[in-house]
Amino acid sequence: MNASAAIPVPVRLAQLHRHAPGTVAGVEWDRLAEPEARRLRELGLDEGVEVELLHRSGLFGGPLACRIGRMTVALRRHVAAAIHVTPLAKQA
Repeated sequence: MNASAAIPVPVRLAQLHRHAPGTVAGVEWDRLAEPEARRLRELGLDEGVEVELLHRSGLFGGPLACRIGRMTVALRRHVAAAIHVTPLAKQA
């Protein structure tokens, strides 16, 4: 088996599979308005925090429901696009 195939590659939060947990690999803070960035920081979103995509709303750019730690929050698509997540490996 190729060793690089076993290393998960970060994806945008909106690209994460539903109900598949991941860890925040990074946030593009400069893509967010100051109030949006402040809200994410207040919610505790930063590198290393576990997140899970719960629901996508609509096909035309509606909000996403996700779990950040123990909280369920709604995020706008452009906010979720600034969050990079490393999917967690499936437990065997």
